[in-house]
Amino acid sequence: HVQLVESGGASVQAGGSLRLSCAASGYIFNSHCMAWFRQLPGKEREGVAAIRTGGGSTDYADSVKGRFTISQDNAKDTLYLQMNSLKPEDTATYYCAATGSFRSLVSLMVTDYINWGQGTQVTVS
Repeated sequence: HVQLVESGGASVQAGGSLRLSCAASGYIFNSHCMAWFRQLPGKEREGVAAIRTGGGSTDYADSVKGRFTISQDNAKDTLYLQMNSLKPEDTATYYCAATGSFRSLVSLMVTDYINWGQGTQVTVS
């Protein structure tokens, strides 16, 4: 069983940057997927960025392309989300997730992910 713990959420001004981290314990195999999702109260959880472990292929929501970068540090078992040029509409609780199984393609679908962190709040004003 994989446990995920996010950190790095904060309140920032529009145009600023943040880096979220997700520390993973338990084994994540190559060709699984890890991703960042975000959610506002009363809204559906949406995929922000995903990475296929081992191969490194990535995918991003259109709303964050060119501003956010997902990366992983295998030595530290840590997933990152570098967020630049932040906008008020980026305000949300951000969740780290892992598929827990093989994926041939990188995925931003909530239903593909079975392991979730507790979330970290990002507020952009």
